[in-house]
Amino acid sequence: MTNSVSSKIPAPPDQPVANPGLVRPPRIYLATIVLGMLGHVLWRDNFVSRVIGLPAGALLVGLSVALFVAATRAFKAAGTPVPGNQPATAFVRSGPYRFSRNPIYLAFSLLQLGLALLVNSLTMVMTLALAVAVMALVVIPREERYLAQRFPSEYSAHKASTRRWL
Repeated sequence: MTNSVSSKIPAPPDQPVANPGLVRPPRIYLATIVLGMLGHVLWRDNFVSRVIGLPAGALLVGLSVALFVAATRAFKAAGTPVPGNQPATAFVRSGPYRFSRNPIYLAFSLLQLGLALLVNSLTMVMTLALAVAVMALVVIPREERYLAQRFPSEYSAHKASTRRWL
């Protein structure tokens, strides 16, 4: 079995980061949630029975919070920062990172889907598709290049053995 955390690599002050600038995951998901809610307010677009939507939505929101907490705890245990606009100092393979290379983004997606079910909003589901597309086409490839450069052997092995989302 391999170690769940690589040895820490100090980050020099001028070290590149995985997610510089404005296109950062929390902002992407927040923007698509707001856009989805705005669409829902303007075009009442109920798509699922409340009998199904409320419990399923609550379950997904709870699951997303638990997944987010577990993923951030794995980062903190490794002593590396969670925000992508700070240099990574350790490569994490423990906790939910054993099953997904992007459990925090999966948690954000589950949160948005859960909220969509709770408020019964098809437009929020549609904007979730937009968020996932931006993540898959812009953010994640940028992070993968960063990790491959920063932790070449660890990331290569992790990428070969762990799925991107689930």
